[in-house]
Amino acid sequence: MCQSCGCGDAEIVALDIHDKVLAANDRMALHNRGHFAQRGILALNLMGSPGAGKTAIVEATSSALKGRARLGAVSGDLATDRDARRLRQAGVPALTITTGAACHLDAAMVHRALDSFRSAALDIFVIENVGNLVCPAIYDLGQAANVVALSVTEGEDKPLKYPPIFRAADLVLLTKIDLLPHLPGLSVAAFEESLSHVMPEPRIIPISARTGEGISDWIDWITDRLAASSAVPSPQGEQQT
Repeated sequence: MCQSCGCGDAEIVALDIHDKVLAANDRMALHNRGHFAQRGILALNLMGSPGAGKTAIVEATSSALKGRARLGAVSGDLATDRDARRLRQAGVPALTITTGAACHLDAAMVHRALDSFRSAALDIFVIENVGNLVCPAIYDLGQAANVVALSVTEGEDKPLKYPPIFRAADLVLLTKIDLLPHLPGLSVAAFEESLSHVMPEPRIIPISARTGEGISDWIDWITDRLAASSAVPSPQGEQQT
């Protein structure tokens, strides 16, 4: 038994295994990051609850960027390829990562999926993570930025209940704002207040994929990131496979 905290041997072994899994994941994430940098691709990890509107965001993004930047995506789900098929119907080169039981994507899953995009000339690669507000925040995928989709229908308390994912976010997209008139007591200000308690530098863009409100602000954020990433030299010595 550990003398410092009283945990048993089984707990110590479990913690050690978890640390090793995360270390291996971080190595693969670094490899992915080098791959994206070498090809000049801006990789975004899009996280959020089931039904937060992640797929709708990718569809609206593709439509708004048409002719300006080339977008590809992978969509993580426990089962079915419905989201990826939906994205392909919208003209987005997309692939499903089916996790089976895993509640998140990891860097190795993303790396395997990248083989399908080797011949695609992309500027932006969206990794639509499994719908979950807990585990996806823990695993680095090699992304340049973390974006969390938070629907107004989820309530303004979610950042307070699930702080790690919002603390790790570079941006929060407050989705489905066209529904606010039907949700008495909720407002954009209420969500901003909650986020101010957990995000080091709160950044929120209210959007509606249905009406298009706020999408131009989201596109401006992406293009700023894209311009900044293209100005950063690719890592040296990272062997791509």
